[in-house]
Formats: sequence, structure tokens, C-alpha cells
Amino acid sequence: MEERGTRTRRRTAPTKGDLRERAILDAAEQQLDSVGADGMTVATIAQEAGITRGALYFYFGSKNEVLAALVERTVTKLRTEVDEVDAAAAAPGDAVRQGIAQTARMWREHGTVMRTAVELSPSVPAIDQAWRSAVVALADTMAGVAERAGLPSGTAAEVATALVWMTERVFYQAFVADSSLDDAAATLTRVWLAALGLAA
Repeated sequence: MEERGTRTRRRTAPTKGDLRERAILDAAEQQLDSVGADGMTVATIAQEAGITRGALYFYFGSKNEVLAALVERTVTKLRTEVDEVDAAAAAPGDAVRQGIAQTARMWREHGTVMRTAVELSPSVPAIDQAWRSAVVALADTMAGVAERAGLPSGTAAEVATALVWMTERVFYQAFVADSSLDDAAATLTRVWLAALGLAA
């Protein structure tokens, strides 16, 4: 039996600090949409968030730290959604179709963040780490899908990793060229299904 007073209360609402950090990241995403990574500064992010530059430095030490946290937030959401799709999908083909559709939706809704991740990964280690960890996690999830489709374990992991990197590049090119993400998703779906030996 639990002694009185030993239970700790679980926090259900975000703290003031959580809300402030979310506001900073939201402001940074708005800045990416309007002026791009090169045009934004700590000062412009702070202004967009409605805080002082000094207050922003309490949470992040630089613009690149803000961008790395924004990338991390975005890819965490993508990983969660793809994992949920995989858990709910009855068949490997459904997991592929729905996973690519979710990825296309994330590019549609957060494309400037994802484009920034691709473009700044070579020069900003924290962004590279967040982006690569997302690719590894997605490849792990899709390797499970590939195994359920009948590929041997080692082959499934290799094929899934190659296809996830291909998916990143195709969506990136579609976003940069302002071409149809839906067309890119349709092409990627056909390639994935063919590579896994699944009927389109």
C-alpha cells in the first residue's frame, strides 16, 4: 500500500518555459517561411516570438541551436506518425503507402524546415545529428515493413536504408523545384512497392 504523500503529481500542462520554447520554435519556422535561413537572425526570431533577444538566449545559444531544435521537433513528429502508421497498417503495402503519404504531408506542412535540415546538415553538426537520427529511425521502422513483405533481415535493413535516403532526396528535389509532392509520393510508392516485391 502506498504511503500518504509519497506519490508525485504528474505534470499535465506545459510549463511557462515549455510554452516560451514552443513560441521561439514557431517563430523560427515562420522566419524560415518568410525570409529563409540566411535572412533570419536571433534578433528577428526573438522579435517574431515577441520576446527580447536576451530572453531567447536563455533558451538557445545561437540561431543554429534554434534551427537544430526546430529540426528535432519536426523529425520527431514525422517519426511518431510513421511509427503509428506502421503499427496500424494491416499489410506491408498499406504501411508503405500511408508512410509515404505522411512524409509527403510533412513536406507540405514543414517543407522549409526539412529543406533547411538537408541543406545545413553538412555544416551544422547538431542539425546533421537530428536529421540522421530521424533517417535511421525511419529506416528501422521500414526495415520491419520490408521483413513482413518477405525480405531477409539483413537485406531488409539495407534496402530500407537506401529507400529512405532516396525518399528524402526525391521529396527535397520536388520541394525545391516547387513541383508536385503528390506526384513525387506516387512515384516513390511505386518504387518502394516494387523494391519490396509488393503489388502496386
